[in-house]
Amino acid sequence: MLEKIGIMQGRLVPREIKSRIQSFPWTNWKKEIRLAKKYEIKYIEWTLDYKNFLSNPLIQKPLLVKKILKKNNIKLNSITADFFMQKPAWIKQKQKTNIFLIKLLNICNLLNIEFIVIPLVDNSSIKKGNKKKIINYFNLLKKNNHLKKTKILFEVDLPPKKVNSFIGYLDKSFGINYDTGNSAFFGYNFNDEKHYFKRVLNIHIKDRKKGGQTKTLGKGDVDFKLFIKYLLKIKYRNNLILQTYMPKNDNKVTYETLKNLNFIKKTIHEK
Repeated sequence: MLEKIGIMQGRLVPREIKSRIQSFPWTNWKKEIRLAKKYEIKYIEWTLDYKNFLSNPLIQKPLLVKKILKKNNIKLNSITADFFMQKPAWIKQKQKTNIFLIKLLNICNLLNIEFIVIPLVDNSSIKKGNKKKIINYFNLLKKNNHLKKTKILFEVDLPPKKVNSFIGYLDKSFGINYDTGNSAFFGYNFNDEKHYFKRVLNIHIKDRKKGGQTKTLGKGDVDFKLFIKYLLKIKYRNNLILQTYMPKNDNKVTYETLKNLNFIKKTIHEK
């Protein structure tokens, strides 16, 4: 169990936008895949930004991406749709965002990619009073048969009881992407979060202090021993994706990610 350990794209190569901890690695995406093979990392979660969305190799040449991944024995079964957070489809009628998502869903069906993670945080936060719009939008997407085999998973910034309530309005074509670091940031009680874990199908691993920035695993407030013990108990079998701290020093990026990878593997082994 807990064998599907991978990394968020951009965790093995230097930041290309120094002010952002996460963005698509335009210059080094092929190199990162080769590095993942070198360090025996089996899974990568792709990330897509709004800017230059149509130029992203996954959108422009999906079969080429598939070929490169297969050559390096890397699996791609989850994508983070940051473009949807950056320009939410329900705000000021962002028609382009809707077109982008449908195009991405078609590619996921072509490549048998299981999950698209939609971050409902920051610009797209449910806290902004968009709950009804969000539910209606995604129910319509399902009704129009755009999902097919791909599931949409939401990363949300709501308290546990409200997460349970929100996902209850949507059927099993939708689920939750759980983020360990974000839960620590908000100071949520993990015992309360367990109530919606039957809908958790993808997990982002990171560490944060309450109200603070992302830290190296083990340096924040996440109790990883307790968390891994629970995942083993419920026989969780889906992705654990490292969305961990990224140093600005280019020479330390790969080292930092491998250190975090070893931390989580050691924690699993000790259980």
